[in-house]
Amino acid sequence: MKRSSRHIVGTVGEIPPGTHKIVEVEGRSVGIYNINGVFHALRNICPHQGAELCKGLVTAYVSSRGSGDFRFEREGEIVRCPWHQWEFDISTGCMIVDAAMRTKTYDVTVEKFGVSVDNDLILVHM
Repeated sequence: MKRSSRHIVGTVGEIPPGTHKIVEVEGRSVGIYNINGVFHALRNICPHQGAELCKGLVTAYVSSRGSGDFRFEREGEIVRCPWHQWEFDISTGCMIVDAAMRTKTYDVTVEKFGVSVDNDLILVHM
């Protein structure tokens, strides 16, 4: 069984809710997202043609019950590929319209020190 390694990628204060940053971990480009205080790590590669996925627009899921009815749900939880607009769920890495198409996600933890929430370390497990 392969043991995962932990990598410090920043502090909580560096990535406020609703933002993300792109880091290099073990030679891989990874987007670290803060969605309502919960951190997610997503491989920065679109599985379609290799675009830098995490440089795409972060948006909401758009749903509809019929013609003229549009609702925006899950604001800030979807990333849209900058090349061809394919949309992916940041928390799962799955493409919105075809869950079989996905990009890699990584486990993220926050290591707390009790001094300041802003200084707590964000770790990606690979």
